Amino acid sequence: MLKRLGYFLTESSEHFAEYNPWFIKNNQPELIEKFNIPINEYIRRCENQIAEWDQQEQDLLSDAPMVCEKSVEYAARIITAIETDTPDVIYGNVLNTQLINNLPANSCVEVPCDVTGKGLTPRAVPDLPMHLAAIMQSNINVQQLTVEALLTGRKEPIYHAAMMDPHTAAELNLDQIWHMVDDLIEAHQGWLPAFK
Repeated sequence: MLKRLGYFLTESSEHFAEYNPWFIKNNQPELIEKFNIPINEYIRRCENQIAEWDQQEQDLLSDAPMVCEKSVEYAARIITAIETDTPDVIYGNVLNTQLINNLPANSCVEVPCDVTGKGLTPRAVPDLPMHLAAIMQSNINVQQLTVEALLTGRKEPIYHAAMMDPHTAAELNLDQIWHMVDDLIEAHQGWLPAFK
């Protein structure tokens, strides 16, 4: 992407590959090997994390002395900066309140945020290059349609979100997308509202 777009725009190949139509294709499995995309890596990471939590629970329940290390997680950094009024900068996901002007105001954006004893203050950044904003907008559309479905209780925006998803649209035709959404709603109906 650096070569094609002129910018390094993601934190991981796996994550970026999920949100665009270029790298994970059923009819071109060689792309996964060529670009070393770690399919199912997230599942393995979750399994490892659950095992670590299970071990941590056992350690906490035992009489063994605990050794606490300073956390580098954002939550710990934010709390430390606020409580000690020691300035820090994180990159946080916040509502776009004129922070990136060429993305929708009702979208979530990741921008530098100053953290002090007064709290967290997002920083505005310059407009993104048009081609990068277009990539982001394609996914913002999907997210906003999904939110619309949840807010209105209507099922149609879910189908529209799946239709607009760049990766899904690159792999499936409209009938396949519609059936996939039906299957997913049925499989997850215990977690979803009753759509109209």
